[in-house]
Amino acid sequence: YAPMKAPDHPVPSGDRRMARLFMAALAAAGHDVRLASRLRSWDDASQPGRAERLRRIGARLAAHLAGRWRAPADRPDLWFTYHLYHKAPDWLGPPVCDALGIPYVVAEASFAAKQAAGPWAEGLAASVAATRRADLVLAVSARDAAGLRDVVADPRRLVRFPPFLDTAPFAVAAAARAEARARWCGGADGPWLLAVGMMRRGDKARSYGVLADALGRLGDRPWRLLVAGGGPAFPEVASRFPADRTRFLGEVPEADMPGVYAAADLLVWPAINEAFGMALLEGQATGLPVVAGAAGAVAEIARDDLTGLLVPPGDAAAFADGVARLLDDGSRRAAMAAAAARMAREEHGLARAAAALDAALRRVAR
Repeated sequence: YAPMKAPDHPVPSGDRRMARLFMAALAAAGHDVRLASRLRSWDDASQPGRAERLRRIGARLAAHLAGRWRAPADRPDLWFTYHLYHKAPDWLGPPVCDALGIPYVVAEASFAAKQAAGPWAEGLAASVAATRRADLVLAVSARDAAGLRDVVADPRRLVRFPPFLDTAPFAVAAAARAEARARWCGGADGPWLLAVGMMRRGDKARSYGVLADALGRLGDRPWRLLVAGGGPAFPEVASRFPADRTRFLGEVPEADMPGVYAAADLLVWPAINEAFGMALLEGQATGLPVVAGAAGAVAEIARDDLTGLLVPPGDAAAFADGVARLLDDGSRRAAMAAAAARMAREEHGLARAAAALDAALRRVAR
């Protein structure tokens, strides 16, 4: 169950991809995985009373699910919730697990104490209660793990679990770079930079703004930019980039994204307030070095001066300097490309994640 966005939600996002990957890892480890519910508990606090309505809906749905699964032959062995926090609490998992007597596992929980007195106070309290109730908490970043230590009473229940992906499609795409360049770059010469991100107002739009500012500082260096992503902020984002150097691809189907990464020479993303940046991991799996803002857990999946360059978040001048250095040094880019593909394969691959996930679940299975 993913309370923020169901794994099959029609709007693409890194959050949806990560939920699907957890399902894939569970299946790869030999488990029978079922999506429990598509109830979206996300609350932006713009509608008074929404949190209370979602709580009531959740209570009714949890009772229904528990009743449906009460017979031993129908009962799940374990409940797994991906990504709960103050804006998207889990109203279903804890009561279902209490009713059925099954383990409750959560991945990518987070705790923001400053929300205790704000509009998400009820959501925060529910998320904290669910996290404390959990038999196992998988933290995808060191920052999340540190924040959860005051919530998870038993440190043995808190396990670091880095982001992961199926690297195979990206390796296949990397082996056909010429075809990918022909398809996605329209035959124009590079070097090609790539930005991947939904065009939502807020942090995503600000990241695009920093990128536009940085690219404007590159002087007469040759570069072209591919942009994969769409959304309501498209007009304002598009207006920031030179039309003769930029190719907007819109929302690209997930199956086509490995080829988009393979078409480029360098992945560029300022990553303002990014949790970790799934696109950064995908790009590196394709052998694409990155220049990124060192926000959140970005440094845990992109290694500064090894798989790319990390700069202070929001610093357009530093970002421009990083891009310029890699544009000017093809051999350094090539070394980083090889290191990026190797790191993604060896440290963030699906097979490794499936084995680690299976071992963690067997600790709490009854």
